[in-house]
Amino acid sequence: MHPRRPDGFDGLGYRGGARDEPGFGGAFPARSFRSASDLSRWVTSPPDIPGSRNLHWAEGSPPRGAPAPGTPPEGPAEGPCPGGAGRSGEQLNRFAGFGIGLASLFTENVLAHPCIVLRRQCQVNYHARHYHLTPFTVINIMYSFNKTQGPRALWKGMGSTFIVQGITLGAEGIISEFTPLPREISHKWNPKQIGEHLLLKSLTYIVAMPFYSASLIETVQSEIIRDGAGILDCVKEGIGRAIGLGVPHSKRLLPLLSLVFPTVLHGVLHYVVSSVVQKVVLLLLKRKAHGGQPAEGASPAQSTLDAYFPELVANFAASLCSDVTLYPLETVLHRLHVQGTRTIIDNTDLGYEVLPINTQYEGVGDCVRAIRREEGLLGFYKGLGAVATQYALHAAVLQLTKVVYSTLLRGGA
Repeated sequence: MHPRRPDGFDGLGYRGGARDEPGFGGAFPARSFRSASDLSRWVTSPPDIPGSRNLHWAEGSPPRGAPAPGTPPEGPAEGPCPGGAGRSGEQLNRFAGFGIGLASLFTENVLAHPCIVLRRQCQVNYHARHYHLTPFTVINIMYSFNKTQGPRALWKGMGSTFIVQGITLGAEGIISEFTPLPREISHKWNPKQIGEHLLLKSLTYIVAMPFYSASLIETVQSEIIRDGAGILDCVKEGIGRAIGLGVPHSKRLLPLLSLVFPTVLHGVLHYVVSSVVQKVVLLLLKRKAHGGQPAEGASPAQSTLDAYFPELVANFAASLCSDVTLYPLETVLHRLHVQGTRTIIDNTDLGYEVLPINTQYEGVGDCVRAIRREEGLLGFYKGLGAVATQYALHAAVLQLTKVVYSTLLRGGA
């Protein structure tokens, strides 16, 4: 790293040349200042510290006799600062960026939750004759559930999904803090660093696995037979599942050790596919942006949209590709997690009534063979129409947000 400390800085004051003044201890000649403005020229920011925001790159100290960068010129007071409009535009840009990210986060985790609920119910429903591969049948069955059970039928388990996300992030941070496993991969990566990073992800998925299983049960359990479930039931049932206590299960319940491999495999593959797609899409979008003729006097609206939307589009494409690519493995994983938990789900063929889960899979291989034999290859894609509905809704919200903020920023420019 190149030193950022200005030449001639000796830790006591800014001096333009060598140290030719007497030493410390009363030998300094008293320096008189004729006015407050003269004094303000020598009241500068604290010494530069690497990582601080005191000085910017390539910004030197003020030479002797020259005013400090932030010192206003002497003379009569002038009118309002012409930079006020620029600061207002900058604040509007920041607000726009925050709003765009918040809209995407809200759509992904809240607005799309009914699609996640129906998608999981279709995946674990081996009785179903309607596979709901298109958004049209998905919307129809959502309307039936809302009509017979109320809105809660489509929003159940949303709190537990946030808890699982929090546990995952917390476990990853704690493990990376007490181990040498890297939480992020640097630009100068090597195979060892990637392996250690994926090992960290694997350990994180193992820690969160019992809570993920409890959250999955909350989202597929029928609202008709649900008691007043608390928001922390996911934590309690997850701990009970991990230590073998809690609600009694049937003998068909698979031990957690047998679920480690498919859970970690799905999590790591989902992370790898989404990361690769995100990097590729972001690179293509940046090349497309740089390949055009950027206007130097571009409006603040266009600058803000160009800064925030490529990454949001890349995240959108990464999530869509990873979800669709790994959908068959997710179907197998969810069926194994729910088996033996005495879960009652909604009938996704009729939109009313309930069905029990009575599967007897012995493991991943047996589940794959049973689905292929009894339900066909499309049985791995039950509920895929909910994924299409989810990402169509997400894309519509992103486009609407882009139009709204583009209009606002142009009006405030």
